[in-house]
Amino acid sequence: MVHVRREPHVLQRSWTENSQLTVFHLVQPVEGGVARVVTDLVRAQAGEGLRTVVACPPGGALAYEAAQAGARVHTWPAVRAPGPQLAREVMTAARLIREARPHVVHAHSAKAGLAGRLAVRGRVPTVFQPHAWSFDAVQGREAGMALKWERYGARWSTRTLCVSESERRAGEEAGIAAHWSVIRNGIDLRHFRPDEGTSRAPARAALPLLSGMPAGAPLVVCVGRLCRQKGQDILLRAWQRVASAVTGARLVLVGDGPEQELLKSLAPPGVLFAGASRDVRPWFHAADVVVLPSRWEGMALAPLEAMACGRPVVLSDVSGARESLPPGHAAHCLVPPEDPAALAAALAGLLADPKLRDDLGRRAQAHTRAACDVRTTAAAVSGLYQELLSLPQPKTRTRTKR
Repeated sequence: MVHVRREPHVLQRSWTENSQLTVFHLVQPVEGGVARVVTDLVRAQAGEGLRTVVACPPGGALAYEAAQAGARVHTWPAVRAPGPQLAREVMTAARLIREARPHVVHAHSAKAGLAGRLAVRGRVPTVFQPHAWSFDAVQGREAGMALKWERYGARWSTRTLCVSESERRAGEEAGIAAHWSVIRNGIDLRHFRPDEGTSRAPARAALPLLSGMPAGAPLVVCVGRLCRQKGQDILLRAWQRVASAVTGARLVLVGDGPEQELLKSLAPPGVLFAGASRDVRPWFHAADVVVLPSRWEGMALAPLEAMACGRPVVLSDVSGARESLPPGHAAHCLVPPEDPAALAAALAGLLADPKLRDDLGRRAQAHTRAACDVRTTAAAVSGLYQELLSLPQPKTRTRTKR
C-alpha cells in the first residue's frame, strides 16, 4: 500500500524575480578557509541584493566578519565532531531555518552538512558544500561511519557543491550518489596582490618575528591551522633535510590550532611560530616559497592567495592542488602526500634556484588573476541557486508500507 505523507509547508517558499532571494548559510568552522569562503559569498550576495543569513558557533572571526559583510547572524552552538549534542544542534538549526524562511539552505562542511540536512530533509532546496570530505578526516570505524552517512545524506542534498573536480571524483569513487556541481574556490584579488617593488626586505622588516633573521636568508612560510589535516608535522620532518641542504634557511608556521604544542616540541632549530594572523599578506610578501603539505583538502585557499601575491608554492598532491596550479608547475610544485623526503627535495630545489622561483611566481600571479577571482566564484554560486529554484519542488513524499 502506498501512503502519501504531506510535509510541513512552513519551510517551503516560492521565488520570483520580484522577491528578495533569501539564503541561509549554516556553518560550523568559524576560522580558516571555510569561514573566509562564507564571508566572501555573503559579501558578494549582499551586493547582488540577496538577503543572507548565517548561523554559526560563537567565537572566532566568522560571526563578526559575516555581519560586516551584510549577513544577519545567529548563534548556532555546534561543535566540530558528532556526539550526544547532535540532536540539540539539529533542533536548533531547524528552528533558525524555520524563522528565517529561506529559499535556499547552504550547509558548509561536514558537521553543518549533517545537522542541516537532518533539520531540513529536502523540504527546502539544499546545497551541501563539504570543503573536503569528512571520511578523509578520521580513521577506522569513524571513517566508515562518516562515509555511510555521506552516502545516505546525499538524498537530502539538492546539489552537492565541490570546490574542485578532484574533490567530486573522490566523492563519486567513494560511492556517494549525489547531484554534483563543481565551482572552484576564488580569492579576493583586490586584497591579495604583490607588494610594491620586488624586494622582500621591506615586508620582512615590518614583521617583528623576523627582526633577528639575517638579510637575504631563504624563507619558507606555511599558512594554515595547526592540525593534522594541514600536515605541519610532515613539514617539520622534512625541514631538517632542507636546513642541511640550504644554508641559513628559515621556516615560519603562521596559524594556531590543536597541535600547536606538539609541533613546537617537534620543531628543529630555524623554525618560528607566528601564531594566528588576521592578515597573512605580509607573510606571503616576505616569503621566498609558500608551502602547504596537507593530508587532504577540497581546494585550499592559502596557495591561491600566495600565488596571487606572486609567490611560488609547494603542495602535496591532494584534492584541488593540481587544479590550483598553472600549467607546467606540477613538476616543481607538487609532491606526494606524507612524503617528507620529496617535500624536502622540492623546497630545497626552489630555494637554491632564484631564477626558477621568480619565473614560477610571475606565472602563478598571472594564473590566479585570470582564473581565481572570488567574484566569479560567487556569481557561479548565485547562478546555482537560481538553477535550483527553477526546478519543480516536491511538496509530497511517498513511502511504501509493508
